[in-house]
Amino acid sequence: MIEASVIPSEFNDFLFASIGEQENETPVSVLSALARLDVEPWQEATRLTQLPKDKAIQDLSSMIDGLPGGRWKAAESNMIAARLVELLPSRNNSNASADNISRHIVLSLALMGVIFAFAVVWGVIVVESHVSPSNTSHAVTPVTNADAPRLPPSPRSE
Repeated sequence: MIEASVIPSEFNDFLFASIGEQENETPVSVLSALARLDVEPWQEATRLTQLPKDKAIQDLSSMIDGLPGGRWKAAESNMIAARLVELLPSRNNSNASADNISRHIVLSLALMGVIFAFAVVWGVIVVESHVSPSNTSHAVTPVTNADAPRLPPSPRSE
């Protein structure tokens, strides 16, 4: 059994689409039809997505033909299958999704770079405001004779 957290939602439009009604007027979705045929719906949707469009229509049409009790004619199966295959995610949509993901990654990296640069500049400003400059001139105390060391008197020549 597939857990809900790993079921690809990209197939919802296809799997929950109506094929038609049974003889008792009960609606038949692609999901219920595949389940009745003992086919795993998400695997089949994935498989059909990977096929060329004509082959996917042909395969789905033969499955629809194999459903018991449908109110549709066998000749309608191909039209129903063609309509349903249009609901599968296309390769172009996959490429668009990949492009969107790439664009989001680039934008995220750019934003992180800007934030990092801002943090570095902010850090430099904060550090400089807290460090006293090394070239600060200290007050010079003048030296007076009182502070000078006493030398012995020099001998006077007479």
